[in-house]
Amino acid sequence: MGVTTKKITPNTGTEFSGLTGTQLVDKGVAADALAALEESGVVVFREADIDDESLVAFGRLLGNVLPLPMGGHRLKEIQRITRDASQSKLAAYREATFYWHIDGTTGEVPDKATLLTARQISGSTEGDTEFANTYAAYEALPDEEKARLEGVRALHSFAASQLVANPDPSPEERAAWDRNPTREQPVVWTRRNGRKSLLVGSTAGEVVGLPADEGRTLLDRLLDWATQPQFVLRHRWTQGDLVIWDNTGMLHRALPYGPTSSRLMHRASLAGEEPVA
Repeated sequence: MGVTTKKITPNTGTEFSGLTGTQLVDKGVAADALAALEESGVVVFREADIDDESLVAFGRLLGNVLPLPMGGHRLKEIQRITRDASQSKLAAYREATFYWHIDGTTGEVPDKATLLTARQISGSTEGDTEFANTYAAYEALPDEEKARLEGVRALHSFAASQLVANPDPSPEERAAWDRNPTREQPVVWTRRNGRKSLLVGSTAGEVVGLPADEGRTLLDRLLDWATQPQFVLRHRWTQGDLVIWDNTGMLHRALPYGPTSSRLMHRASLAGEEPVA
């Protein structure tokens, strides 16, 4: 059977079928994936069954693959995503990924894209991944709302995202969170090509220049807008699936799964190419 592609929703997602393993490590496949990523924000290779070396090699055809600290894997570019503390030093922080977020918002240049493949699944819908298209969400805003958002900036931090999951941390936990960087970002990201998206999510803790309650209301309203059903794609994992998403324009979250879940994902990330502006 040859390679087939199909749209997943009207505005988000392209699914590729008929490619597995090292077949993905091909310049033509990478070019098609990048084009689909630009157009639809999420690319799914169903049951790709790609091994870790090939995952990194494929990533290098898409961009610059980042080393991932505390990944818990023999390859420095691979991070194990699990709630099992025996397999990952980051397991304790995974509950925060149950809330909508964009990776790297506390940096000048957020990651370009993320590659995630399912090594083990729980056998249920636990741990499905949802994506929300913030390009489409911005485009659908009324013109007067777009005008009001010009120049509005929010403060992003690791602590803000952790507080959503754990609103009553110990002093030691809070001190550890606060050692991570914070960054002021516009709530509307304007690309060099003129394309715009909403830059919101759990890392956005306050709006610069607004009282805390007013800022929180605005951020919550924008997040609610961006995660309406018409902007959301839900991926139900099959073992071996590979999903790639545009990290700069897609909010994402894992649906909750327990600390004893067998869910195990391997992740690779592509370095960002454009500062937030």
